[in-house]
Amino acid sequence: MDSLSAGAKSAFFPGIEPPFGEGVRVWMDIKLNPKDRIGGPAKSGRRPARKGTRPQKAPTRKPPASAKAAGTRKNAPKRRGRAKKPLTFWRVIGKMFYWGMVLGIWAGIAIVGIIVYYAVQLPASDSWAVPDRPANIRIVAANGQLISNRGKMGGEAVAFYELPEYVPAAVIAIEDRRFFDHFGIDLIGITRAMIGNIQAGRITAGGSTITQQVAKNLFLTPDQTLGRKVQEALLAIWLERNYTKVEIIELYLNRVYFGAGAFGIEAASQRYFGKSARNLSLGEAAIMAGLLKAPSRLSPDKNPEASAQRARVVLGAMAEEGYISQAEAQAAAIDPNKRIRTRVAGAEFYVADWVESLMESYIGEVRSDVIVTTTIDWDLQKFAEFTVREMVAKNGEERNFSQGALVSMNTDGAVQAIVGGVDYSDSQYNRAITARRQPGSSFKPIVYLTALEAGYTPDTIVQDAPLDYEGWQPENYNGQYAGDVTLRQAIAYSLNTVAARLAIAVTPEAVINTAYRLGISSEIQPVPSIALGTAGISLLELTGAFTPFANGGVGVIPHVITSITTTEGEVLYQSIPSGPGQVIAPEQVAMMNDMLASAIEIGTGKSAHLAGWPIAGKTGTTQSNRDAVFVGYSARLVTGVWLGNDDNSPMIRVGGGSLPVEIWSEFMTRAHQGLPPTELPGSYGYVPPLDVDPSAPEPEPQRRTLVDLINDLFGN
Repeated sequence: MDSLSAGAKSAFFPGIEPPFGEGVRVWMDIKLNPKDRIGGPAKSGRRPARKGTRPQKAPTRKPPASAKAAGTRKNAPKRRGRAKKPLTFWRVIGKMFYWGMVLGIWAGIAIVGIIVYYAVQLPASDSWAVPDRPANIRIVAANGQLISNRGKMGGEAVAFYELPEYVPAAVIAIEDRRFFDHFGIDLIGITRAMIGNIQAGRITAGGSTITQQVAKNLFLTPDQTLGRKVQEALLAIWLERNYTKVEIIELYLNRVYFGAGAFGIEAASQRYFGKSARNLSLGEAAIMAGLLKAPSRLSPDKNPEASAQRARVVLGAMAEEGYISQAEAQAAAIDPNKRIRTRVAGAEFYVADWVESLMESYIGEVRSDVIVTTTIDWDLQKFAEFTVREMVAKNGEERNFSQGALVSMNTDGAVQAIVGGVDYSDSQYNRAITARRQPGSSFKPIVYLTALEAGYTPDTIVQDAPLDYEGWQPENYNGQYAGDVTLRQAIAYSLNTVAARLAIAVTPEAVINTAYRLGISSEIQPVPSIALGTAGISLLELTGAFTPFANGGVGVIPHVITSITTTEGEVLYQSIPSGPGQVIAPEQVAMMNDMLASAIEIGTGKSAHLAGWPIAGKTGTTQSNRDAVFVGYSARLVTGVWLGNDDNSPMIRVGGGSLPVEIWSEFMTRAHQGLPPTELPGSYGYVPPLDVDPSAPEPEPQRRTLVDLINDLFGN
């Protein structure tokens, strides 16, 4: 190898650069003519052969057995590495671009894998469909006035074109400005949200579009997971491909949660403003759109200042997007110094709760939107609520009571008004229908009716004296006894011992049968003490039991629903006159009206008044003044009133003949305005009261002893 020229060495050992020209030629010779790798001019280092002589064969040298062997030779030339290029700015940029592309490709593969993984967990796309909106129950008064919407959504659906154009515009401006431009996923919005979150150092905004929110609400759970977000994006794209933008925003407005149990724009509008979403003002629309960010924190009835501030942000966004002018935005902005007027949950919501509980028994499962027309007189309903609330507000603290209830029905059992408590928003417990309280002496008419049917008359003499029946010793309210009295006198002055003797004489079982016949359904134990009203009975039941006295003896089933129809007008239910029929003979009706009229004229209900109208009724006060009840009636209307406390604590100087009678008189006076007086059924010795000047003030009731009352009765 030492005899090889530099060019030849370079050809065999490319790590050594040959001289320019010779090396290239030698390399080319070797590459093109392998047989002459050793021979040829200036290759062997030997002299050329003489002319005419035979060329001698050049000695050959055995090459190394392998490259490894050649490489280990002591004198083998070393392989020289390629020279490194200097690191420049553009080389750095190039490398970054290169590796960025590589990472991007792998990231894309990973993303596709994730999408495929979560996509296969969804049902087949050809089975996707927007689920039906849960049915709404629209409950209205007899005059068509909306009482409330019931159902899972809390309101009916409204079409996009039924709304003022600024209602959806307000939602789009603040929730998804690029709604009409994106394909379901707003990449620009996502990028903007990411930058904002990075700058803030926390999550302050999301990149979800309205379409994505619809997808989440319709198909997915609210879990904040990667899988749910991927599926949400896929479903959003599907929605955009199968529904128009108008249909998507309509789905959103009718299903999104606005707080306070209201799903959908109509439910929320009725909840917060007491009006249909079709009639929202621009400022109210801004409040509604602002709620979507945080329904609880931005509620206009709980946090009006924050709600007004958010509404101004919405109006500003609408102006920026060109939906309204800056002048319109400023004009519609809510003054922070003025409280936003929102609808208060009134006593009519007790009616709505009752109606909703009855729906399945009337038409079965409610599968589509329905309209329920009730028997409720809207004006009387609101007046009843006002009267009860004012009485509690005026006297509750001083007399230690906090709740009141009222039930009023026509003589056919059609309920005109129900007050289940002082404040529905504070307590949804219905004290008129659900509560079972002791009626006290207001239950006694059932005992007396049972006695009349057993042969007694209003003039039958009975004894008011101490009684001991198997250890039970009932006493009169004031501990005094009048001796021999008529049934008329006994019920007028609510003598306990007389009622107890009657119950024992006719048997408690007979009294219970009479109660059930009159419409009471609560369980009553057959013990003599039921004569004093110790069994728990609802005010609705008790009022219904008095109704046959007012209508001539016909039993009634208290009812509140007149008809149920679909929104298209199909009749699903129509009420027809029904009931148990004649439950009291006419002669007993006349006797009862005679006795209960005496209770109003001279007895415990003397404070009750209804100018020009014959009336009758009975008071009730339970032990320690825990319940105060009065049920009274005319030939047109039967009304029951209760006052007390939910914890059954005693009141102070509140009996059935005091504040409940005042509420009853105010309500009944309003209910009978403009109507001609009508006699009560029967004429058993009944003398109608003298006309009373309605403008004259009522005298304060005086507490009198039983002896004084008996002396007045007999003229002593």
